[in-house]
Amino acid sequence: MVMSSVCFRFYEELNDYLPEAKGKVWFEYAFTGAVSLREVFQSMLIPDNEIDLILVNRQSQGLDYLLHDGDRISVYPVFESFDLSGISRVREKPLRDPRFVCDVHLGRLCKYLRMLGFDTLYSNRYTPDEMIDIARREKRIILSRSYGLTRHQEVTRAHWIWSPDPLEQIKDLIHKLDLSSLADPLTRCLNCNHKIVRVEKQEILHRLHPGTAKFFKDFFICPPCDQIYWEGSHFENMSDFIRHSILVE
Repeated sequence: MVMSSVCFRFYEELNDYLPEAKGKVWFEYAFTGAVSLREVFQSMLIPDNEIDLILVNRQSQGLDYLLHDGDRISVYPVFESFDLSGISRVREKPLRDPRFVCDVHLGRLCKYLRMLGFDTLYSNRYTPDEMIDIARREKRIILSRSYGLTRHQEVTRAHWIWSPDPLEQIKDLIHKLDLSSLADPLTRCLNCNHKIVRVEKQEILHRLHPGTAKFFKDFFICPPCDQIYWEGSHFENMSDFIRHSILVE
Protein backbone atom coordinates (compact mmCIF):
# COMPACT_ATOMS: atom_id res chain seq x y z
CA MET A 1 0.00 0.00 0.00
CA VAL A 2 1.29 3.45 -0.94
CA MET A 3 2.58 5.61 1.92
CA SER A 4 1.24 9.18 1.99
CA SER A 5 1.96 12.13 4.26
CA VAL A 6 0.46 15.39 5.43
CA CYS A 7 1.78 18.28 7.52
CA PHE A 8 0.22 19.29 10.85
CA ARG A 9 0.53 22.44 12.96
CA PHE A 10 -1.19 22.65 16.37
CA TYR A 11 -1.83 25.92 18.21
CA GLU A 12 -1.90 27.18 21.79
CA GLU A 13 -2.72 24.63 24.54
CA LEU A 14 -3.14 21.78 22.05
CA ASN A 15 0.65 21.66 21.97
CA ASP A 16 0.57 20.35 25.54
CA TYR A 17 -0.48 16.95 24.15
CA LEU A 18 2.45 16.72 21.72
CA PRO A 19 6.08 15.70 22.16
CA GLU A 20 8.26 18.77 22.59
CA ALA A 21 9.81 18.36 19.15
CA LYS A 22 6.39 18.67 17.49
CA GLY A 23 5.08 21.57 19.58
CA LYS A 24 4.41 24.90 17.86
CA VAL A 25 5.98 23.78 14.54
CA TRP A 26 4.89 22.11 11.32
CA PHE A 27 5.61 18.39 11.35
CA GLU A 28 5.03 15.51 8.94
CA TYR A 29 2.51 12.73 9.58
CA ALA A 30 2.72 9.56 7.45
CA PHE A 31 -0.26 7.26 6.81
CA THR A 32 -1.61 4.56 4.53
CA GLY A 33 -5.16 3.96 3.36
CA ALA A 34 -8.21 5.99 4.37
CA VAL A 35 -7.55 7.87 7.63
CA SER A 36 -9.82 10.52 9.16
CA LEU A 37 -8.79 13.50 11.24
CA ARG A 38 -10.69 11.98 14.17
CA GLU A 39 -8.55 8.84 13.98
CA VAL A 40 -5.38 10.89 13.83
CA PHE A 41 -6.31 12.91 16.93
CA GLN A 42 -7.24 9.73 18.77
CA SER A 43 -3.84 8.23 17.96
CA MET A 44 -2.21 11.40 19.32
CA LEU A 45 -4.39 11.23 22.49
CA ILE A 46 -5.84 14.69 21.75
CA PRO A 47 -9.49 14.89 22.99
CA ASP A 48 -12.04 15.97 20.38
CA ASN A 49 -13.60 18.41 22.84
CA GLU A 50 -10.37 20.43 22.95
CA ILE A 51 -10.52 21.17 19.20
CA ASP A 52 -12.67 23.93 17.74
CA LEU A 53 -11.31 24.72 14.29
CA ILE A 54 -9.48 22.65 11.66
CA LEU A 55 -8.15 24.24 8.48
CA VAL A 56 -7.08 21.87 5.70
CA ASN A 57 -5.31 23.77 2.94
CA ARG A 58 -6.92 26.92 4.41
CA GLN A 59 -10.42 25.45 4.19
CA SER A 60 -12.39 24.50 7.32
CA GLN A 61 -13.11 20.80 7.75
CA GLY A 62 -14.76 18.50 10.28
CA LEU A 63 -13.40 15.57 12.24
CA ASP A 64 -14.55 13.05 9.61
CA TYR A 65 -12.42 14.57 6.84
CA LEU A 66 -10.19 11.94 5.16
CA LEU A 67 -6.54 12.83 4.72
CA HIS A 68 -5.08 13.37 1.26
CA ASP A 69 -1.40 13.25 0.41
CA GLY A 70 0.17 16.69 0.71
CA ASP A 71 -2.52 18.27 2.92
CA ARG A 72 -1.42 21.07 5.24
CA ILE A 73 -3.56 20.99 8.37
CA SER A 74 -3.82 23.67 11.08
CA VAL A 75 -5.60 22.72 14.30
CA TYR A 76 -6.88 25.26 16.82
CA PRO A 77 -8.37 24.98 20.33
CA VAL A 78 -11.67 26.50 21.48
CA PHE A 79 -11.63 30.23 20.80
CA GLU A 80 -13.38 32.75 22.99
CA SER A 81 -13.03 36.06 21.16
CA PHE A 82 -12.23 35.51 17.48
CA ASP A 83 -15.08 35.97 15.02
CA LEU A 84 -15.10 32.73 13.01
CA SER A 85 -18.80 32.66 12.19
CA GLY A 86 -18.21 32.49 8.43
CA ILE A 87 -16.55 29.08 8.49
CA SER A 88 -17.34 25.61 9.82
CA ARG A 89 -16.17 24.96 13.33
CA VAL A 90 -15.91 21.63 15.14
CA ARG A 91 -17.90 23.00 18.08
CA GLU A 92 -21.62 23.57 17.49
CA LYS A 93 -21.31 27.36 17.83
CA PRO A 94 -18.63 29.97 18.56
CA LEU A 95 -18.13 30.85 22.20
CA ARG A 96 -18.43 34.62 21.80
CA ASP A 97 -19.80 35.30 25.25
CA PRO A 98 -17.81 33.03 27.56
CA ARG A 99 -19.57 32.00 30.76
CA PHE A 100 -18.07 29.80 33.42
CA VAL A 101 -18.85 27.42 36.27
CA CYS A 102 -16.10 26.86 38.86
CA ASP A 103 -15.51 23.85 41.05
CA VAL A 104 -15.25 23.90 44.85
CA HIS A 105 -11.51 24.71 44.80
CA LEU A 106 -11.83 27.89 42.70
CA GLY A 107 -13.70 30.39 44.87
CA ARG A 108 -11.05 33.10 44.52
CA LEU A 109 -10.81 32.57 40.76
CA CYS A 110 -14.58 33.02 40.60
CA LYS A 111 -14.26 36.39 42.36
CA TYR A 112 -11.57 37.50 39.93
CA LEU A 113 -13.69 36.50 36.93
CA ARG A 114 -16.70 38.38 38.28
CA MET A 115 -14.46 41.36 38.98
CA LEU A 116 -13.58 41.32 35.28
CA GLY A 117 -17.25 41.16 34.34
CA PHE A 118 -17.52 37.49 33.35
CA ASP A 119 -20.67 35.53 34.19
CA THR A 120 -19.33 32.92 36.63
CA LEU A 121 -21.17 30.42 38.82
CA TYR A 122 -19.68 28.91 41.97
CA SER A 123 -20.81 26.90 44.96
CA ASN A 124 -18.83 24.84 47.43
CA ARG A 125 -21.63 22.27 47.17
CA TYR A 126 -21.46 21.58 43.42
CA THR A 127 -20.86 17.92 42.61
CA PRO A 128 -19.11 16.96 39.34
CA ASP A 129 -22.42 15.73 37.93
CA GLU A 130 -24.13 19.01 38.83
CA MET A 131 -21.35 21.00 37.15
CA ILE A 132 -21.64 18.91 33.99
CA ASP A 133 -25.42 19.40 33.95
CA ILE A 134 -25.10 23.18 34.48
CA ALA A 135 -22.45 23.46 31.76
CA ARG A 136 -24.62 21.52 29.31
CA ARG A 137 -27.86 23.42 30.03
CA GLU A 138 -26.34 26.90 30.16
CA LYS A 139 -23.47 26.39 27.69
CA ARG A 140 -20.88 27.25 30.32
CA ILE A 141 -17.19 26.41 30.38
CA ILE A 142 -16.23 24.18 33.30
CA LEU A 143 -13.18 25.39 35.22
CA SER A 144 -11.75 22.74 37.50
CA ARG A 145 -8.62 21.67 39.36
CA SER A 146 -9.65 18.09 38.53
CA TYR A 147 -8.04 16.99 35.27
CA GLY A 148 -10.44 14.02 35.14
CA LEU A 149 -13.53 16.24 35.25
CA THR A 150 -12.33 18.45 32.39
CA ARG A 151 -11.75 15.31 30.27
CA HIS A 152 -15.06 13.64 31.14
CA GLN A 153 -16.74 12.15 28.05
CA GLU A 154 -19.89 14.24 28.59
CA VAL A 155 -17.99 17.52 28.89
CA THR A 156 -17.65 19.56 25.71
CA ARG A 157 -16.34 22.87 27.14
CA ALA A 158 -13.82 22.81 29.94
CA HIS A 159 -10.45 24.14 30.99
CA TRP A 160 -8.13 22.47 33.47
CA ILE A 161 -6.75 24.90 36.08
CA TRP A 162 -3.28 23.59 36.82
CA SER A 163 -1.98 26.20 39.24
CA PRO A 164 -2.94 26.33 42.95
CA ASP A 165 -2.36 30.11 43.02
CA PRO A 166 -5.52 32.20 42.23
CA LEU A 167 -3.62 35.07 40.65
CA GLU A 168 -1.68 32.68 38.44
CA GLN A 169 -4.96 30.95 37.60
CA ILE A 170 -6.69 34.08 36.33
CA LYS A 171 -3.68 35.32 34.37
CA ASP A 172 -3.22 31.92 32.70
CA LEU A 173 -6.93 31.68 31.90
CA ILE A 174 -6.98 35.15 30.32
CA HIS A 175 -3.97 34.25 28.20
CA LYS A 176 -5.11 30.77 27.17
CA LEU A 177 -8.66 31.83 26.25
CA ASP A 178 -7.72 35.29 24.98
CA LEU A 179 -10.16 37.04 27.32
CA SER A 180 -8.57 40.47 27.71
CA SER A 181 -10.64 42.17 25.01
CA LEU A 182 -13.86 40.73 26.47
CA ALA A 183 -13.33 41.96 30.02
CA ASP A 184 -15.80 44.54 31.36
CA PRO A 185 -14.39 45.20 34.85
CA LEU A 186 -16.45 46.14 37.89
CA THR A 187 -19.85 45.68 36.26
CA ARG A 188 -20.94 42.51 38.06
CA CYS A 189 -21.81 41.75 41.67
CA LEU A 190 -18.98 39.86 43.37
CA ASN A 191 -21.42 38.14 45.71
CA CYS A 192 -24.19 36.83 43.47
CA ASN A 193 -22.83 37.27 39.91
CA HIS A 194 -25.63 39.50 38.56
CA LYS A 195 -25.00 42.73 36.66
CA ILE A 196 -25.05 45.85 38.81
CA VAL A 197 -27.03 48.92 37.71
CA ARG A 198 -26.72 52.61 38.43
CA VAL A 199 -28.98 53.96 41.18
CA GLU A 200 -29.76 57.53 42.25
CA LYS A 201 -28.21 58.49 45.56
CA GLN A 202 -31.52 59.74 46.91
CA GLU A 203 -33.07 56.30 46.52
CA ILE A 204 -30.53 54.70 48.85
CA LEU A 205 -29.57 57.70 50.99
CA HIS A 206 -31.11 56.14 54.10
CA ARG A 207 -28.79 53.16 53.77
CA LEU A 208 -25.54 55.10 53.39
CA HIS A 209 -23.01 56.10 56.02
CA PRO A 210 -23.03 59.92 56.34
CA GLY A 211 -19.43 60.15 55.14
CA THR A 212 -20.12 57.98 52.11
CA ALA A 213 -23.19 60.04 51.20
CA LYS A 214 -21.23 63.27 51.58
CA PHE A 215 -18.14 62.46 49.53
CA PHE A 216 -19.39 60.17 46.76
CA LYS A 217 -22.02 60.64 44.07
CA ASP A 218 -21.92 57.60 41.77
CA PHE A 219 -23.70 54.55 43.17
CA PHE A 220 -24.71 51.15 41.83
CA ILE A 221 -26.86 48.34 43.15
CA CYS A 222 -27.29 44.64 42.50
CA PRO A 223 -31.07 44.13 42.05
CA PRO A 224 -31.22 40.48 43.20
CA CYS A 225 -29.10 40.71 46.37
CA ASP A 226 -29.48 44.47 47.08
CA GLN A 227 -25.73 44.99 47.54
CA ILE A 228 -24.70 48.65 47.08
CA TYR A 229 -21.47 49.66 45.33
CA TRP A 230 -19.94 53.10 44.89
CA GLU A 231 -16.88 54.59 43.25
CA GLY A 232 -14.79 55.15 46.34
CA SER A 233 -11.16 54.41 47.16
CA HIS A 234 -11.91 50.67 47.04
CA PHE A 235 -13.09 51.12 43.44
CA GLU A 236 -9.79 52.78 42.49
CA ASN A 237 -7.81 50.09 44.32
CA MET A 238 -9.66 47.33 42.50
CA SER A 239 -9.17 49.10 39.16
CA ASP A 240 -5.43 49.36 39.80
CA PHE A 241 -5.30 45.72 40.83
CA ILE A 242 -7.03 44.66 37.62
CA ARG A 243 -4.76 46.76 35.40
CA HIS A 244 -1.45 45.93 37.06
CA SER A 245 -1.95 42.43 38.46
CA ILE A 246 -4.48 40.71 36.19
CA LEU A 247 -4.67 42.35 32.76
CA VAL A 248 -0.90 42.36 32.24
CA GLU A 249 1.03 41.08 29.26
